[in-house]
Amino acid sequence: MAERRFSLCRFLRRKKKKEGPGTAPAQQPEEVEQPQPLQEDPGRDRTEEQDRARGRFRRAAQMVCQFTRCIWREETIAMGAGGMANSDLCNAETSAALLDLLVENGVSSAEKVPAFVRYIHRWLTANVCAERRLDRTLLALVEAHPVDVVVTLLRSAPCCDRAAVSMWRAIISLRTTAESVLTILALVLGSWPACSMRTSDGDETEVFALAATVALWKILHLLCCTRAVRECFPNLFVHLLFQVFFSTVQMPEEVDTLWRECRKQRSLPIKPNRFAVLTLKALLHRLRCESVVVALERKCGWDTLLNADTHHYAVGLLAREMGSVCTPWCCSIVCCLLELLSEEMCPWELPAMAFLVEALVYLDVRECGESVLQILSRHLWSECPEMRRQVLRGLVVLSQDAVTAKRMGSLTESLVQLLWDADGELVRRTVSVLGFLFSDKDIQLSSPTALQLAEALQPLFDNADSSVQLSSILLFRAVMVTGEKEGKKALKPHVRQSLLPLFFHCHDENQRVAEASGEALLCVAGFLKRKDLQKIVKRKELWKFSECLLEKERSRVAEYLRQALPYLESPQEPLREAALRFMGMAGRYVRGQPEELQDIIETLQGLRNDTSPAISSLALQSCRVLEAAQRAASPQLQQPPDWLCGACKSCPALRGSLWLCCLSSGEA
Repeated sequence: MAERRFSLCRFLRRKKKKEGPGTAPAQQPEEVEQPQPLQEDPGRDRTEEQDRARGRFRRAAQMVCQFTRCIWREETIAMGAGGMANSDLCNAETSAALLDLLVENGVSSAEKVPAFVRYIHRWLTANVCAERRLDRTLLALVEAHPVDVVVTLLRSAPCCDRAAVSMWRAIISLRTTAESVLTILALVLGSWPACSMRTSDGDETEVFALAATVALWKILHLLCCTRAVRECFPNLFVHLLFQVFFSTVQMPEEVDTLWRECRKQRSLPIKPNRFAVLTLKALLHRLRCESVVVALERKCGWDTLLNADTHHYAVGLLAREMGSVCTPWCCSIVCCLLELLSEEMCPWELPAMAFLVEALVYLDVRECGESVLQILSRHLWSECPEMRRQVLRGLVVLSQDAVTAKRMGSLTESLVQLLWDADGELVRRTVSVLGFLFSDKDIQLSSPTALQLAEALQPLFDNADSSVQLSSILLFRAVMVTGEKEGKKALKPHVRQSLLPLFFHCHDENQRVAEASGEALLCVAGFLKRKDLQKIVKRKELWKFSECLLEKERSRVAEYLRQALPYLESPQEPLREAALRFMGMAGRYVRGQPEELQDIIETLQGLRNDTSPAISSLALQSCRVLEAAQRAASPQLQQPPDWLCGACKSCPALRGSLWLCCLSSGEA
């Protein structure tokens, strides 16, 4: 303090020499240590002008001491607002000059910076006509201590009053200071509801994220520091979206109280989340992205953004619009999101993932594919179903690049497990990803994975979604081609089980599914080395397929019948008809399984009232065939009574009559 006062005294002494004609007596530094009247030198005579100059100097020194004591004393009197207004320091020009001089000569320690900032804010509050007087002082402070200045200003004026706006205008007037200020504001924005930051004076009072939003709103409307806004845009954009979401789902009482105070000063929306959306729009306007704002307005995207359940959809829509209009900004935002999603506990991960997935279309996947793949892999088994859907959407995009698809081979086992999920959308995207992966013939499946995949794909042949049907059938064919040679023996039972479902889907109403089923059936017949079936499929003589299959597979007739049963309830008439014809043919080969045969007959009887007359008639015929087979398998017919056997032995002519009776009974 003594050194600063000494420098100030030298400054005032030089000023006094310029003003007075005489020369003031030499002063020692020790003489101004205390704000007491300076002792006159009895050995030297002074003129009247010199006495007046000496009086001015003495009053200036007293003012400096009083000024510095006023600043430091505010720390211990709870920052009373009336201290300065009631003192001689109300002279705006004098106090501003002294403050300029103190800052210019350097603050003694960083811990005094918050006190200076609070004092400046109160000084500007009391002196309406001198708003720009301390701009240079603020710039000097923020260049040396940006965090202390920004955080203290947010604490002192969370509602951003007139004096605070003047201070924000000053500290962002230079590009270098503006960038550091906006970076700190972005950090506070992303910490809902408050950010815990420690200033140099040891103060750890939390800073409300809403206060940073209000400050940013004012800064964006000052129409300055455009270059700094462009540099900090990705962080500001992401953290504003973050605040929109959390101010929607969580509104602490202290934040609500702050917002009521803010609304008293100016006309603002009722809820803070709508104000965050307004700030986001203002940010896009500053970057000349008005078309994005208009497009979202037209699609009701801004209202969707304010709903916690649909927030991530709106973020995805925003990503699409930004990608189509301002791709460079979209790419820079993705870099920020990758850093955010790499954190172990990201509270905003679903909307962030939604933006990332939508933006992948506009990115060079070969440059960022590896880092994106790491993020997607980590979230593939998220407990949130919507997160898994978003991840699979991203994997679909990545799998279309050959280089990235090869890197995704390690995810095959996890993707196979997802095929058993009850979520139809999830299964559809999983099949799509696997389809892209195995379109590359260089990819080889390990035997265990091929077995798991073949088993998981077969139920999907009958999926209600035709795209899932088609993709699963094509993928099943690829499994047979890309599987390891030593694993084909283990794969054979799964391939044999696919014969009948593929045969039925050759009659599918969807032409693409029918064609894919025919090609897969041909591949299955070749895999099983059934040249007879291959010949029938190649010639498209499918009416011969059932008899040819059953003739050599008599031991599996009951198994084939069980497979055919679900197709009797198919909504497609061609599939029901194909299943009925097969069961009628299979009934001729059933022997020694009366219980299973009876179950099948009862099932067919239920189809006698089918909406299609052709199906009803065919069901009736099939029932008769199976009932005949059931009677033919009856023990009473298989083993004639002893007396009849004896009669046949004594009279050979009875044998032909007995055979005809049995034959007619069986045919009936």
